[in-house]
This record gives sequence, C-alpha cells and structure tokens, in this order.
Amino acid sequence: MKRRKLIGTGATALTAAIGTGLLSSCTIRREEASNTNGLPKIRWRMATSWPLSLDTIYGGAETICKRVNALSGGNFQIKSYAGGELVPGLEVLDAVQAGSVECGHTASYYYKGKNPSFAFGTSVPFGLSAQQQNSWLYEAGGNESINRIYADFGVISFPAGNTGAQMGGWFKQKLEGLNSLQGLKMRIPGLGGDVMAQLGVNVQQIAAGEIYLALERGAIDAAEWTGPYDDEKLGLPRAANFYYYPGWWEPGPTLSAVVNKKAWNKLPSEYKAIFQSACYEANLTMLNRYENLNGIALQRIIKNQVNLLAYDNNILKAAETAAFQIYADYSSQDIEFRQLFEEWQNFRNKVYDWNKVNQFSLARYNYPSMHQAI
Repeated sequence: MKRRKLIGTGATALTAAIGTGLLSSCTIRREEASNTNGLPKIRWRMATSWPLSLDTIYGGAETICKRVNALSGGNFQIKSYAGGELVPGLEVLDAVQAGSVECGHTASYYYKGKNPSFAFGTSVPFGLSAQQQNSWLYEAGGNESINRIYADFGVISFPAGNTGAQMGGWFKQKLEGLNSLQGLKMRIPGLGGDVMAQLGVNVQQIAAGEIYLALERGAIDAAEWTGPYDDEKLGLPRAANFYYYPGWWEPGPTLSAVVNKKAWNKLPSEYKAIFQSACYEANLTMLNRYENLNGIALQRIIKNQVNLLAYDNNILKAAETAAFQIYADYSSQDIEFRQLFEEWQNFRNKVYDWNKVNQFSLARYNYPSMHQAI
C-alpha cells in the first residue's frame, strides 16, 4: 500500500474544509488575531466513542482538551463530544479520516474490519499488560508501527488512555465448560471477538451506551466492557449475574487519540508538542484512576450476590490456541499484519522473560492471600 510520511512539517495556521467538505459548520476556525508569540487561535472538535456516563474513559478525552487549552494559554482549544453526539461511537475513525472532525478519542481495534493490524493498537488476546503495552508503544517502536497503518487512512494516532487489565465479561447463565459457548450471543470487539467466534460464539459489535439494554432484554446472552467501575455504571450487574475473569482478550488495552493528518500537519510545532504531552498525561491518568476505582467497585459488586467466577482452564487453553492460529492465518494472508505481529511478538517474548523474574513471581506468591481476601 502507498505510505504517507508520518510526521509533517509544522505550519502556523489551520485551514477550512478538509477533503470532501463534509463539515462546513465545524471546519477548523482560525482567528486573525494571534497571541504575543504570533501563534494562531485554533478550535478543534473531538468525537469520542464513549458515553458521558463513563466518566473515566470519557475523561481521557476531557484530559486532553483541558490540558491543550491550559498549556496553550487558551489559544488552542478542543471540545470533546460523547459517542453519538457528532457521529456514532464506532465511526470515529471514519469521521476523522473524512475531516468531518479534526480529532477523535477511540479504540483502534473497533476498526479491525478496515485492517486487522489495528487490533494491536488497543490490545490482543494473551498479549501485553498495561505497563508492557506502554513500553512497547513508547520505547520499542510500537506506536510508529501502528501509525504505519493509520497513514493509509490519512490519520496519525497517539496513546491516550489505558483501562488496565479487564474482566472477562457478564453472562446471564453460568458457563459449564467449553461447549456452553456454542451459539452464545456475546458483545465483544477486536481479535478477542474473532477468538470467541472460533469457539462457537455469535459475536456482536455494540457501542457502550447500548450494551445494557441488549443484555437486559436478552438480545445478547453475554457482554464484556472494561472492568467493575465502568460495568457498574453501565448497569451490567443488574442485567446478568455471572461475572467472569480474567479478561484474557484485553490484558492492557490502550485508547487512542486519532488526528486527521492534514489538520495535524498545519499545526504549529508548539501545538503539536502540547497535544502530544496532553495525550501522554491522559494515558497515565486514566490507568491510575481505573486501578484506584476498580477494586472498590468490585467489592460493591460481589456484595450484591453477583457470582464472581474464573474461566475454566479448558476455555482458556482453547482460546489461546485459537488466538495464535488467528495470528498465523492473518500473517499468511497479509504482509502488513505479519510485519507488525513479528515486531510485537519479539517484544512480547523479551518482556515476558523479564517479567517472569521480576513481577510474575511475586504475583504468584501473593495470589493465594489476595484470592482469599476476595
């Protein structure tokens, strides 16, 4: 595929109407007046995939907007919008690509139908923890690899949030082994959805704000979102009674800020630096908040007679086998996927070897006492 240069030269103004002119009313506005440093006043809009009720994940977008405004002295302002306000939550990338909005806050694996390699920008089954994911993205070239994919869509992305290790989903009925997955209707995105499909699940793609009603009314039999804090806010404990762990498909998922490349190239270098710093802050802030809030929420949930259950080892083994077969299949069909997977796999092997020594050994020692406390 044709590649675009990822980082353009800075410019001092943003122009109107990108591409097809879909957005005459929300075109980048440049005021003729500038501040004392000669930088333009710029206004952007950010579409997100999240409902307002999910204050922590939507908070990632808000962190970016607030910090960009503060660090630019109010000269560069971005306004965030909940999923569905400007575009449906699962169409943020499309809007940014078209120039309908300048930027968005979303999860790249929502768009694996456009390119399966997008899954690595968020999380893949039996992949990296949040800390490992950040190390790969920031220090081992992961974000540059993801941006090779985004370049074909006229977009550049930055890590801008992480939920930490997720839970394994809500089920209306208790799972009785691997066969109980056959024909189950479950909301689950990304390559995790591909794996569940291999195990016989009828996979559904549903935006966050629609999950509760679908589960409560029986349109689906199971659903995963993030973890206890957000799941509780969505009302999922009221719709299903069996809460499974671990979330093997999303051990450390990254959320991304995606920016229309033409709009990005026209930003002054100072504003680019501000935006990147704001995304970095959003990434760490979101992870810290979830780690603090999820443990508290989990205790509330299990006190309300919810059944907290571990996945059967046979399910986990079958899921892992299916996951790596899917990686092999995609690699054989898609050179781009194979290149990114090999880069990711090399990093995964190295960091796992290290973490087996310094982190996993301690976690194994602590686990019995932690499990007993739960």
